[in-house]
Amino acid sequence: MKIRLIFLLLLSFRVLVAQTNQPDTLKKYSFSELETKYYEYNSIDKIKDANLISHYYLEKAKSEKNSEKIVEGYVLMHFNESFPNALKYLDSVQISTRNSKKETYPARLYLLRGNIYFRYDHQKEALNNYVLGLKFAQEKGNKRQIAFAEVSIAYLNNYIGKHYEAAKKLRFYLYNAPYLSKNELSDIHLSLASTYLDIEKLDSAKVLIGEGLKSFQKDNIYRYNQYLSLSGLYNLKVKNYKDAVNNLMSSRQYFIKSGSDALSINYATFYLGQSYAGMGQKEKAMQNFLAIDSLIKKNNSTFPELREVYPYIIGYYKEKGDKEKQLYYIDRFLNIDKQLDSRFRYVSRELPRRYDTPSLVNEKAKIISELENRKIILYFSIGILTLVLALVLFLYYKSERKYKKIAQELLQSVYNKVEVQITKDELDDPPSKVVNFENTESKIIRATSEDVAQNILRELDSFEAKRQFLQKGITLNSVAKKAKTNSRYLSEIINIYKEKNFATYLNDLRIDYAISRLANDRKFRSYKIPFIAEELGYNNEQAFTLAFKKRTGTTLSIYLKEIEALEIKKA
Repeated sequence: MKIRLIFLLLLSFRVLVAQTNQPDTLKKYSFSELETKYYEYNSIDKIKDANLISHYYLEKAKSEKNSEKIVEGYVLMHFNESFPNALKYLDSVQISTRNSKKETYPARLYLLRGNIYFRYDHQKEALNNYVLGLKFAQEKGNKRQIAFAEVSIAYLNNYIGKHYEAAKKLRFYLYNAPYLSKNELSDIHLSLASTYLDIEKLDSAKVLIGEGLKSFQKDNIYRYNQYLSLSGLYNLKVKNYKDAVNNLMSSRQYFIKSGSDALSINYATFYLGQSYAGMGQKEKAMQNFLAIDSLIKKNNSTFPELREVYPYIIGYYKEKGDKEKQLYYIDRFLNIDKQLDSRFRYVSRELPRRYDTPSLVNEKAKIISELENRKIILYFSIGILTLVLALVLFLYYKSERKYKKIAQELLQSVYNKVEVQITKDELDDPPSKVVNFENTESKIIRATSEDVAQNILRELDSFEAKRQFLQKGITLNSVAKKAKTNSRYLSEIINIYKEKNFATYLNDLRIDYAISRLANDRKFRSYKIPFIAEELGYNNEQAFTLAFKKRTGTTLSIYLKEIEALEIKKA
C-alpha cells in the first residue's frame, strides 16, 4: 500500500511550537504563530482553515514588504492548490530565492517540487527533483533535508516494488534521526507500517498500526483513519474479511467526507473491493472496483495495484457475457497499464542509476576512508606499542645489568671474606662497630644501665653465633626472654647499637647468612627456593625473595645465576 506523505515541517526554518487554535482574528498573530497554526490545521486535514491562514500570511508579508516571509507565503499557498497553481507558486519561490544564501536553498525548492509531482502522480519528475534536492542537501550538509530526500526516494522504491530497500531506509530514519520532529517521525512511522504490509512482515506491521491507532484516536482523526485503513489491509491479508470491511468502510467514509487526497480514497476503496471479493461477494466487490475506475477518470490518480482491478472487472463481464463492457474495460486496462508501465520503467531505470549507484559509490568511499583511518590508527598504535616495548626492554636490561653488577660485587666480597654493608645502589665495606657507651648512653630514651646493655649485647652475640636467627617463629619477645630482659630494653639496644629495628635486624642476619652459604654450599644452592626459604626461617618463598632484594639491591635469581657463572668460569 502506498501512503503518500509530504513532510510539511521541512518548509519551516525552525521547530514550531503548538499554539492555541481559537478562532480569533488573524491580525494579532505573528508570522511564526501563523506558520504554527497553518501546520497544525494541515496536519489534521483542516484544509479550509489552513488555506485561510496561508492567504492572510501572504497578504501580510506583501503589505510589510518582507521578502523572506513572502517566500514562506508562497510555500504555504502551494500546498493545497491544484497541480498547475502549486507549480506556479513554487516558480515564484525559485525566482525569489535565486540568490539566497540560506543553507536550505536550493535543496528545499527541489524537495517541494518533488512532493508536488509525487502527489499528482508524476513519478518521473518527482524522482528528478528528489535526486537534485538530495544533491544540494548533501553539499550543504543539511541532515534534515537529506532525510527528507531519502525518505521520499524510499516512497518511490515502494512504488516500483523495492519494498525491502524502502523499509530499510524508513526504519533507519524512524529510530536514528533525533533531528526530525515528532510529526515528521509520525509520517515515517505510518509509511513503515504500510511497507511492512507490502513485504508481509505482518507482526511488525500490526505493532506499528496498534501504536498509531492508540496515539491518534483523540488528537488527530485524519491520521487515525490512515492507520485504520492500514488496519483494514492487515485484516485483509490475514483473511479476517469482516473486520477488514468495517475498518475500510469507516476510513473511506472519513476520507470522502473530509475531502482527503484522492489516493487515500482510491486505496481504501480498492482494499474494500478486495475484501468483498475474498468474502465471495462479487457484486459488492464490483461496486468498489467500478468506483475506483470512476475516481481515476475524475482525478487521474493511478497506482500500480490497478493491474489487479481491471482483470477482475473484465472477468466479471466475461462471466456475464457482456462483450461491450468487456471490450471497454480491456481498452481502459491497456491505456492505464501503458501509463503505469511508462512510469514504472522510468523510475525503475533511473532510480538505481541516479540514486542507488551514487549512494553505493559514496558508501564505498566512506568504507575506504574508514579502512584507511583504521590503518593509520593501527600503525600509530603499533608505533606507540613498539616504543613502549622498547622502553620497557631498555629499562629491563638496564636493571638487569645493575642487578648483575651488584651480584658480582656481592660475590666478590663473600669470596674475599670481607664483611660488607649491602645497599641497593652499592656495596661498601662497613666500619667496625665499636661500642662506645659514653657516646651512646645519652641516646637511650629510657634509663638503661651499662651493665644491662652489655649483657643484652652478649646475648645477641650468642644469638648470632649459634645462628638462632634461622629458627622459625622468632619474635622480639622470644629473643628478649632468652636474653633475660624485657622486649622494651631489647628493642632499644637493637635500635641504638645495631641502628635498625628488630625485624630488619633479623632479616639482615638471615640474608647475610644466605649470601654466604649460597655462594659456598653447592648442595644448599641446589635446593628449591621454598626449601631454602624455610631453612632460613621464612614462612614462604615470597617473604625470602623480597627480603633478599631489600637487603642486597639485587634479585635472588640473578645472584644464583652469577654464582653458577662464576663456578663454570673457575672450572
